[in-house]
Amino acid sequence: MDFHDSPEQAAWRSSVRTFLNEELPKEIAGKSPYDASPELRPAFEKWRSALTQLGWMAPAWPKEYGGASMSAMDQFILNQEFAENRAPGLGGLGVMMLGPTLISHGSEEQKRQHIPRILDGSVQWCQGYSEPGSGSDLASLQTRAVRDGDDWVLNGQKIWTSLAHIADWCFCLARTDPDAPKHRGITYFLVDMKTPGITVRPLVNMANGHDFNEVFFEDVRVPSKNIMGEVNRGWYVGTTTLDFERSSIGNSVGSRQAVERNVAWMREHRAEIAPTDYEAARLQWADRWIEVQTATMLAYRIISMQVSGQIPNYESSIAKLFNTELIQRTARTTAKMVGMWGDIIDPMAPMRGLPAFGYVNQVRETIAGGTSEIQRNIIATRGLGLPRA
Repeated sequence: MDFHDSPEQAAWRSSVRTFLNEELPKEIAGKSPYDASPELRPAFEKWRSALTQLGWMAPAWPKEYGGASMSAMDQFILNQEFAENRAPGLGGLGVMMLGPTLISHGSEEQKRQHIPRILDGSVQWCQGYSEPGSGSDLASLQTRAVRDGDDWVLNGQKIWTSLAHIADWCFCLARTDPDAPKHRGITYFLVDMKTPGITVRPLVNMANGHDFNEVFFEDVRVPSKNIMGEVNRGWYVGTTTLDFERSSIGNSVGSRQAVERNVAWMREHRAEIAPTDYEAARLQWADRWIEVQTATMLAYRIISMQVSGQIPNYESSIAKLFNTELIQRTARTTAKMVGMWGDIIDPMAPMRGLPAFGYVNQVRETIAGGTSEIQRNIIATRGLGLPRA
């Protein structure tokens, strides 16, 4: 891996930095559009407009679908510079998951209906995959869809459905042939969340945040035209990915910035920290700094593979596993650094109570997107050639 930019890469990096300096509203740096106050909405819309004009809402997508057809390295540099400037992403699951699947498997009618509205942000999507008894073993899902004329009638339950309470549509897997082997007999549906029979119930996490939900389907009618791909072949549609950059460089940059912020706070408030706590924190932050560099090297490993024409597999699982567990270790070190205040979420506490909030909020990191156990199984079987557990 060559860690130095080529002249072309340096020019591209410079152009991205110029764009960020000129177009990124400073008041939304580091903020999520889903949590933003109403007065910030114009700034987010300005940011969306700037990205859309260049095809940077979905830079990996082909230009004919509103993307920029970027190479893996150009995306890597773009993501790195966006992370350094804490530029918010706006695409959500529509850009990250549904869009690539639509481009690969969707009908022309489905593409015309959904892709423009994914890019302009007028429609938000959620993912109907996990169920109470089907998380890690997703192919065992039990939500049923039965054909009735030109419609399919869905019954069942989904869980851990991120942002279902604000979503307009859901891409959902349901079993359409209960007698088929479990990876077959599943169909991929596009479901309008306003359809009668859908109930969304919030799941509030231990940090008092509401991202997750339960979703119940009771005799929900979905037109056949809203099936993506073939009936009973939805598992293979649902696992589709296109060749877009997934090095996790944004996560490693974010982890480095978190370490830098915490070390700076510790130095500024040294007099307020017990000497033994200070020394313990100093040593732990040294460990976190080394781990941040390791996370960065894992990101570079993945992008170097993509540039050379290889497809990362277990390497992406290594990066996901290491990054999410690093985020949790960073949160734990932050909480320990402030002593007993690390148990209290209160604006009057040191660092405005963020250490305690971060400690409980980051529990989800090793669950969402595939648990650490799943990642370790992938690394063991695909990376080390070990037999399945």
